[in-house]
Amino acid sequence: MIPSLGRPSLFALLSRISVPDLEVIVVDDRRAATEPLPVPPGVRVVAGRSAGPAAARNTGWRAARHEWIAFLDDDVLPDPDWPSRLVDDLAAAAGDVGGVQGVLRVPLPAHRKPTDWERVTAGLADGAWITADMAYRRVALARAGGFDERLPRAFREDAELAFRVRRAGWTLHRGRRTTVHPVRPESPWVSVRTQRGNADDALLRRLYGPRWRSLLDIPPGRRPRHFATTAAGLAAIVAAGLGRRGPATAAAALWAAGTAEFALARILPGPRDRRETATMVATSIAIPPVAVAHWLRGWWHWRQVRPVGAGSPGGHDDRTARPPAEVSA
Repeated sequence: MIPSLGRPSLFALLSRISVPDLEVIVVDDRRAATEPLPVPPGVRVVAGRSAGPAAARNTGWRAARHEWIAFLDDDVLPDPDWPSRLVDDLAAAAGDVGGVQGVLRVPLPAHRKPTDWERVTAGLADGAWITADMAYRRVALARAGGFDERLPRAFREDAELAFRVRRAGWTLHRGRRTTVHPVRPESPWVSVRTQRGNADDALLRRLYGPRWRSLLDIPPGRRPRHFATTAAGLAAIVAAGLGRRGPATAAAALWAAGTAEFALARILPGPRDRRETATMVATSIAIPPVAVAHWLRGWWHWRQVRPVGAGSPGGHDDRTARPPAEVSA
């Protein structure tokens, strides 16, 4: 099952997985599309609601006919033997296994150190339960309630679902099928644009409390440092406006130190050429206040959300179901 905005990479992906006995569903999540997606024969195209990948995946898995649903992103390229290895992964799953993740490879340049964006993408290879290549039992998805559509980006929605599936009593395993996740071209400001995900983090903090990162298997972030750097910058501006030169200078020094530390942490592992260095300096200045603004926006927007209770959700838990030979992708 593949949610898609019509990227050209979709068609190379479909050529790898369009095989007999594999139901392939593409959710067309484009806004105001005037032409149908050109897909190979036998691929089902289902209309999405342009409400983000979580909503598109819910539309897709609910339209599928089989007991296992394999999710792929439309910018990945499975290995040629992916369909047969998927069936093997699912056939080997014990009755209490609710999901099986594929192995992701992110090709990086061999002739130089990777850029910041390339390193961010490469981190997907170590990610837990990400839907770039993740298969779930239908009963596990139904018991968990599917993806949380309040998470509108391809960011955290897969980790949050994985937590609820495990909380419902299922286990998650890693399989042996392999998928390549290329580094797609992006603008130099992609790292600033992705800070919108801080609003989603605010929702997860509301739902799961201060331990939300450990619960959802999400590594520690830099948000406390971003808050400190932003606060120092604001203090310097306010103090300067009030004519208090000493405090303004001290606060500006703290802001400069925080910004320099952040920039160096991103520059040193990279190629260190002029373009990358300039991009890292500019975006390291912009990211802390943008991240803080999105976090505060999300915190306010989700201020009335009630925390998730400690008990497992109700419903029928058929953990004795065995994986069939046929699956949906």
